Amino acid sequence: MALVIADRVRETSTTTGTGTLTLGGAVAGYQTFSSGIGNGNTCYYAITLGSDWEVGLGTYTSAGTTLSRDTILASSNANAAVNFGAGTKDVFVTYPADKAVFNQIQPPNAVALAIVIQLGKQCGG
Repeated sequence: MALVIADRVRETSTTTGTGTLTLGGAVAGYQTFSSGIGNGNTCYYAITLGSDWEVGLGTYTSAGTTLSRDTILASSNANAAVNFGAGTKDVFVTYPADKAVFNQIQPPNAVALAIVIQLGKQCGG
């Protein structure tokens, strides 16, 4: 079971409640969880339905095409599992902001611009 991060993975689901989702197929222009994540692997997911939403860590299982909701990271339900009602939910792979790793690098011209501004001040500009 590996953590997989993939682009353009999006399906729908009509599952209700707080449990495992049965996935209903890829949205046009996107790939399925089976293609992008693979059987038995985990991924960060998001589920949306109207103003209800949930972001978490789940496991995709190809038998039954399901996505378990193993760990809820954030939600519209005070960061607990959302009890989704009837309707078609969007279910997609995401990369949660609080899990993101980035290195803020100054653009190459930012340092030169700062030097020019400081020199301008010192020269009476």
